[in-house]
Amino acid sequence: MNRGKFITIDGVEGAGKSTQIDLVCEHLIEKGIKVVRTREPGGTEVGEKIRSVLLDVENQEMHSDTELLLMFSSRNELIQNKIIPALEEGCWVVSDRFTDASFAYQGGGRMLNLERISKLADWVLGDFKPDLTFLLDVTVEVGMQRIETRAAKDRIELEERAFFERVRSVFIQRSEAFPERIKLIDATASVNDIQSKIRVLIDSL
Repeated sequence: MNRGKFITIDGVEGAGKSTQIDLVCEHLIEKGIKVVRTREPGGTEVGEKIRSVLLDVENQEMHSDTELLLMFSSRNELIQNKIIPALEEGCWVVSDRFTDASFAYQGGGRMLNLERISKLADWVLGDFKPDLTFLLDVTVEVGMQRIETRAAKDRIELEERAFFERVRSVFIQRSEAFPERIKLIDATASVNDIQSKIRVLIDSL
């Protein structure tokens, strides 16, 4: 049995990840590919419990290192108990966020040392990485306008604009550092135009 492929989709708040993930999964299913969809933080029973702690607005005083370690704890659970088993069964896994988000949100947003995050990533992931990552890029201003319609914001979404500017900056830096894996896509285009670009790259796998 052929090993499946691992695709991640990331970006700042309001970039349109959920919509594009829906369409990616539909595209793969139409091609007869079995798809496992997941998200970070979360995706497993333990991970979802960690997610509830991380995003709870009552936990505003959480230390940045604690946030980082909880993110990687959830990620380890996801990799070991869901992603790798699914790939070995020949499924394609599509994840809403992955390790690039830790570099962007905890490294950029929280201003934690990127080298320390790299060491933690090496310990948890080893050589494991996505086959393809789509970075949906919009300006922070556009992203903030889009999420204003949401009923309630989580702990991360309540951060100041400067936080998200740093997040976006690190995301872009990573797309420049790993161009073969991370594909930067202008998420201000129409939903169909964005999906067309994504499908061309997915079909190349």
